[in-house]
Amino acid sequence: MAGLPQRVSARELIRLRVREEVARFNADQAECFRGLVRPTGTEATLNGYRVARGRRLDWEQQADAACVAFARNGFVLLVGDRQVEDLDEEIDLSAEPVVAFVRLVALAGG
Repeated sequence: MAGLPQRVSARELIRLRVREEVARFNADQAECFRGLVRPTGTEATLNGYRVARGRRLDWEQQADAACVAFARNGFVLLVGDRQVEDLDEEIDLSAEPVVAFVRLVALAGG
C-alpha cells in the first residue's frame, strides 16, 4: 500500500481513511457526503448525508466521531479474515493487505 506505513494501529487507520474521505469531499464540494460517519448538522439521504452548500468538513472532528462509532459498534473493521475489536490493535498492512470497513445500519421495523 503506497504511502502507508507497514504497521499501523486501528485508530490510525480509521483516522487516515476519514482524513482522505473528508479531503475528497472538501475538494469536490459535492452536495452529498459519503463517509464512514455522519457529520453533525446533516440530513441522512439514500446515498449519504446532505451537507449545506459551501460547508467544509473538519477531518479531525469526523475522525474523532469515527473512533467513537467504532467503539460503539457503529461499523466493523475487518483485516484479512478477522475482525479488529480494539482501536489500539496493531495491523500489519504488509502481511494483511485486505482491509474492509463495514457500516452497520438498523433494519426498519426491527
